Amino acid sequence: MGLRKRKSAETIKETKKSLSFAKLRNVPTSPRKMRLVADMVRGKEVFRALGILHFSNKEAAAKVEKLLRSAISNWEQKNEKKAENGQLYIKTIFVDCAPMLKRLRTAPQGRGYRIRKRSNHVTLFVDTIEKTNDNAKTDA
Repeated sequence: MGLRKRKSAETIKETKKSLSFAKLRNVPTSPRKMRLVADMVRGKEVFRALGILHFSNKEAAAKVEKLLRSAISNWEQKNEKKAENGQLYIKTIFVDCAPMLKRLRTAPQGRGYRIRKRSNHVTLFVDTIEKTNDNAKTDA
């Protein structure tokens, strides 16, 4: 690896050390179904998002809930303190396509229909909510 690439790789690695995230790879559901669940919780406070996911009737919600708990745990270990209510929020969540399993289903007259079994990767970033003191200003 060249010097320029090594330096940029090291800077990327340093910035990832300050972020708290969790990845869920090769989930055997279609990315479209998983994105519906990801859109429900994007930008929400983490404990509110856990409630939304817990009471959602989608199958993918249980997997995202487990992933969110893992991201909260990662944040707690990096910062050496417990997450409090209203302190963390879901900064970024995105769903990428994973490799597809391709199968053939027999069809009439010697043909075969292609079946694509899709899967996805989910990445979730958690960050703290910065409280601003705009309400503390007094009008004179």
